[in-house]
Amino acid sequence: MTNLAATFPAAGHDGAWLVPPAPRTVEDTGLSLRFLSELLSKVMVLSGRSSLSDLAAHVKLPANVLENVLIEMRAERLCELSRRGENNASTFYQLTDAGRERALAHLRRSQYAGVAPVSLADYTRQVERQSIREVRYTREMLAEGFKGVVVQPGVLDRVGAALNSGRALILYGPPGCGKTYLAERLAELVSGDIAVPCSVEVDGEVVQVFDPHLHTPVAQPAAATALARHYNSDGRWVICKRPVCISGGELTLKTLDLEFDHSRGYYQAPPHVKANNGVFVVDDLGRQLISPRDLMNRWIVPLDRRTDFLTLHTGYKFRIPFDVIVVFSSNQHPDELGDEAFLRRLGYKIALGPLTEPQYRQVFTQVSEELAIPFSDSAYLHMLEQLHYREDRPLYACYPRDVLSQLRDLADYEARAPEMTPESIQWAWRNYFAMPAK
Repeated sequence: MTNLAATFPAAGHDGAWLVPPAPRTVEDTGLSLRFLSELLSKVMVLSGRSSLSDLAAHVKLPANVLENVLIEMRAERLCELSRRGENNASTFYQLTDAGRERALAHLRRSQYAGVAPVSLADYTRQVERQSIREVRYTREMLAEGFKGVVVQPGVLDRVGAALNSGRALILYGPPGCGKTYLAERLAELVSGDIAVPCSVEVDGEVVQVFDPHLHTPVAQPAAATALARHYNSDGRWVICKRPVCISGGELTLKTLDLEFDHSRGYYQAPPHVKANNGVFVVDDLGRQLISPRDLMNRWIVPLDRRTDFLTLHTGYKFRIPFDVIVVFSSNQHPDELGDEAFLRRLGYKIALGPLTEPQYRQVFTQVSEELAIPFSDSAYLHMLEQLHYREDRPLYACYPRDVLSQLRDLADYEARAPEMTPESIQWAWRNYFAMPAK
């Protein structure tokens, strides 16, 4: 189990701390005395004799809370005081033979021996407190976020309104019109910090929520560090950027349920739970291993009620927040993806299509500059008039990059500088559209 570094709270927009205060009693942790006793025994059997301060640093709970747990463990003769010191750092505990035997039994059931989880109730309150639906976007913010990006007129206004609604939205249109790119840029607009727990305890089981591949911890300045010590925040929470989860063809119904690791004995939260207080992008809807209708049926209640239901392998079913803005992108029209009941829950259905000629030229010149290929007006007009218009191919945003990249590839192969000519454009075009060479 990875031992996460200590983190510190940061002030929210209203001046309130993002992280809850540290618990003062066992009851404040939201965990049972039995659960904490099992957790400490597993930590101690793996690490050997441990000081109270080391245990506190490992499970991220105050020493005075753990001291009460250890008193109970000593009363049950599961551990003993091996050396009493003048402070927590010099007071050591070790398991008795009976405690070691019981700890090994606990490990056989669950190997989780890391940061103490938070309760499901505390997690729910925190998610509601830092809801993504409280974030507001303005026209100026989207204009800055999409600076230099060619977008069809009116699209950004619809997208901005969709983000402020907090409801799911779908970007749809033919392949190559920029849906995925737009969705990824939208995800980059997500701003603000939230508190993410390392894990959540549900009916005695541990569900790991923090994911280093998805959550990005935010480094706190020295001033915040000093204030955090004074504030005494709960170390079980990590200050992170609002998460953005992008899922593609690998998405299945099983992916959206709890993942129980039988060898380790604890759970991984599904991706939409890890993305709570952030954005979940389902890219290329319709190409997943599950049908769009099955996916829609799975999420019809969460999208409507903003809450989901998950089930432990024991059969215990529980409610968990569904606080994510879901962005779908698809090559199919929304009417082909779900029934009317689901489509009502898609707050915004935003169509994307071909660019205008001025927009297409702008994209073309931007890509040529990025790839360091000198722009040629004659080559561009050849592609536009002799290829696009003659073959009746729409001006999709993907074509300039896909075609010009081939000019760069050929230049690298021939160990020369890339150049843009009508002939080289013709060569790349035929490769791209699988046309036989003349």
